[in-house]
Amino acid sequence: MTRRLRNGLFALICLISLFSQAIASTAIVTLDWTIAETLIALDNPPVGLAEIPQYQRWAGAEQLPTGVVDVGLRAQPNRELMAQLAPDHILLSPLYMRLSEQLSTVAPVTALDTYQLGEPLWQRLERTTHTLAALSGSKDAAVAMINALETYLDQKKTQLEEQPSLLVVQFIDARHLRVFGEHSLFQAVLERLGLSNVWQHPTNQWGFSTVALEELLSYPDAAIVVVEPLPAGMSDRFSNNALWQHLPAVQAGRVIRLPAVWSFGGFPSAARFAELLSEALLAR
Repeated sequence: MTRRLRNGLFALICLISLFSQAIASTAIVTLDWTIAETLIALDNPPVGLAEIPQYQRWAGAEQLPTGVVDVGLRAQPNRELMAQLAPDHILLSPLYMRLSEQLSTVAPVTALDTYQLGEPLWQRLERTTHTLAALSGSKDAAVAMINALETYLDQKKTQLEEQPSLLVVQFIDARHLRVFGEHSLFQAVLERLGLSNVWQHPTNQWGFSTVALEELLSYPDAAIVVVEPLPAGMSDRFSNNALWQHLPAVQAGRVIRLPAVWSFGGFPSAARFAELLSEALLAR
């Protein structure tokens, strides 16, 4: 293979295309967005996915492959519509396994516990990716995806020296945020890029702490990375938020605002976050 890697997302697409073999697609319905984005990256998109508009908003997925059907709410999917899609498998996260009994009348149900605490998150992401590739019938695609991402992260790490320490946040409302640390996808990417996360407080299984905005005053030297989407109406009030404007990072212009990335995602979200963050830091 002679094509050079130019960016993470493009590299993933190129390598998966080169390594994938022609296979018969496995029809999968999923209520889980992490599973969905990984299947799409493995070139076997689900035939059914829950809450597509919300998935697009939170994951920054403006377009989906043709033929992916919205099967309703994640917590209350349309079982009749799912049955019409005649899936070979229904894949859930443990969060929705209470639906397994009723959905098992449509197709075999499997849970993938990517964000259950245990081994390091990166290893769990690898396991989920390989599991989905096996279901899709193309193990080479998983290897290609992982190798491309690791190569990209190694390349960017050499370019991102002497960067400020970071706080990675998402707004819940004008005065409350999720701050990402241990166990989070964002933390895993920061570590591989050689970047420092100043948030060292305990986090939940999803890798975030819920805090009041004023707690960021305790980190005067950090740059703040705001990951969209913002809450409804927040963009209109952002500049009028007196406490936000009082933060040292805001006053010093050390705020990086990134487009939406699915914060509880798989390797496609890791690649998207790494690319967006690297480009923003290198452009400063």
